[in-house]
Amino acid sequence: MTAAAPIVARQESRDLWFGGRGPVLLFAYSVLLSVVTYLAATNQILNFLEQRESVNLVVQIAVAVGVLLTLVVAADAISGERERGTLESLLLTPISRGSIVLGKVVAAMSLWGAAFLVSVPYVWVLGRGVAVVGKALLLSLVIGTLLALAMAAIGLLISALASSNKVSLAVSLFLMLALFAPTQLPAMPTSSVGDFLVRVNPVTAGMHYIQLVLLKGHTWTQDLTYLISPVVAVAGALVALAVAGPRIVRLKGGVGSE
Repeated sequence: MTAAAPIVARQESRDLWFGGRGPVLLFAYSVLLSVVTYLAATNQILNFLEQRESVNLVVQIAVAVGVLLTLVVAADAISGERERGTLESLLLTPISRGSIVLGKVVAAMSLWGAAFLVSVPYVWVLGRGVAVVGKALLLSLVIGTLLALAMAAIGLLISALASSNKVSLAVSLFLMLALFAPTQLPAMPTSSVGDFLVRVNPVTAGMHYIQLVLLKGHTWTQDLTYLISPVVAVAGALVALAVAGPRIVRLKGGVGSE
């Protein structure tokens, strides 16, 4: 499996980047970050605290949209190939289905890596003078990678099971909306129930951890319990993909199909 996976990863990454999808998605991502950064940087009443809030805003948007793009690519990885008629030829090659799955995960994660690199200058522009650039970028890399890896694995599972590419993309986007919507709502009450709801959702937990470190000045180890759900989500999604992936990567989608 491991010997063939890099071959699949290279081919999938080549299709993603030289086929045009990757550059288009990355361009749209950079335009969004440009608009957000411009609006924050041209605010004439920024003070020290507000500048930190601007950095936090850009980091959270960069992570959220970068993870969304990773999920979209993963959701198209198998169901999209079925509809384009290219999955059959891939399954006929002397490569295990486990290697195919792993290679597609790596290719999807390459988009998150590129998105992170694109976000670096935007965070640097807003973070100059408040000594948070390094911390913000490291937080973005760590939390974003955890969430992107979990979403890539989940997206591939959905893509393999979906009856069509439209269904795969619709389910994946609905899932992403359900996970990210709470991050855009007013702060939840500081009660045990509210705290539990934040912690159990890997997205809200990861975003809240970023906010605590960047805005509240907490140490990296002070709130590590918020990273439990993102780590569990990654581990659970990857184990499910490793166990079920080779069985559900097939020419026909849908639960129970052969």
